[in-house]
Amino acid sequence: MLWILLTAAAAPLQVARNALQRGLVGDAGPWGATLVRFLFGLPFSLLIFAVVAFLTPGAEPNLSARFAVAVVAGAIAQVSATAALLMAMRHSGFAVATFMQQASLPIAAVMGWLLFGDHLGPIQWLGLVATTVGLLVLSWPRGDEARAGALSGSLFGLASGVAFAVALNGYRQAGLALDADHPIYSATAALCVAQTLQSIVLSAILAVTRPQALRSVAGSWKQSLGAGFFGTAASAFWFSALALAPAGQVRAVGVIEGPIAAAAGRRLFKETLTLVQIAGGAATAIGVVMTALG
Repeated sequence: MLWILLTAAAAPLQVARNALQRGLVGDAGPWGATLVRFLFGLPFSLLIFAVVAFLTPGAEPNLSARFAVAVVAGAIAQVSATAALLMAMRHSGFAVATFMQQASLPIAAVMGWLLFGDHLGPIQWLGLVATTVGLLVLSWPRGDEARAGALSGSLFGLASGVAFAVALNGYRQAGLALDADHPIYSATAALCVAQTLQSIVLSAILAVTRPQALRSVAGSWKQSLGAGFFGTAASAFWFSALALAPAGQVRAVGVIEGPIAAAAGRRLFKETLTLVQIAGGAATAIGVVMTALG
């Protein structure tokens, strides 16, 4: 059950990274803040991989087309998901956006059912219903909140869930394709490849379209370094868990991120959740677990 411990360890690290990134959105913009996660996390990723490779002398990586396609798809989806999540936090709040991100699993389940003929049992369908109700409660505008951007935040939150659903499965397939017999090794190797691609592509795009964002990222290097460290540590645990267990089960354990984010939002950003939002978040979390384990 190592994957459960890895997932549980990843959740608070991910909340810490999101909190640091959230503070960078204003100056660097969502894409600049997204770059922070990958560019400043890359040195830590390489260090982690070096240690794992040293401790895994029997690893035999298979650099196949399947690995390339999976890791590229996961990298692109993760970049899009991160940017959308940061925008959702800006419009809807830290905790609400984190809860809405949990939509990644039910969305992935429906996509599998529609596109690949995956079977969904009665409990899983009930889980999808519970998650949908919870997300509607979280995203439904109240009073003049619609004019303040609450609806935009909800849409960004759902978009983040869709993109994370693609990223979760992409990284799992990448790890299995590289070396299924050494899951921790393959997971950390895939992490290095993905972060290298993400750093190069995002830096090039911002250098052409928004050079000011790059200057903002460089100017806030201390906060960026912290976000990079926490992001890499979280990703290393996530990737390793995904190499050991199906994405659905990993995501189900990952719902502990929601309450942690609620506590962080209250302490760091002075956010408070209404009873209705708490009920919506609870319904979303329960629905995710039912969908994953049903």
